[in-house]
Amino acid sequence: MLELNFDKLNGLLPVIIQDYQSGKVLMLGFMNPEAWRLTRETGKVHYFSRTRNKLWMKGESSGHVQIVKEMYIDCDNDTLLIKAEQVGKATCHEGYESCFFRKIDGGSADICEERIFNPDDVYKK
Repeated sequence: MLELNFDKLNGLLPVIIQDYQSGKVLMLGFMNPEAWRLTRETGKVHYFSRTRNKLWMKGESSGHVQIVKEMYIDCDNDTLLIKAEQVGKATCHEGYESCFFRKIDGGSADICEERIFNPDDVYKK
């Protein structure tokens, strides 16, 4: 059985999510052992939120889930790369395809993608 090293970041692993077809980097998240187990069992990517201090499944509020297509582990067994199908075409909670929707140019960060959805419509509080 593959043993992941959750010791380096207080029980968390960084997880890079990449679109399995285009190769575009969609986001960076973190997993604890429970998120890792649920991701393997369900085929949907689960994370541990450092800010909310809780387990969550991508898309649990928006419906924009990530379906695992392939998973890779780095040489130290402490970082994951998951190639996923992004259901709904938007990964970012701000409504963009990727969380990396701003390009740094000199001293500013300019939006370089079109917004796919309005967050106020999706995340009604």
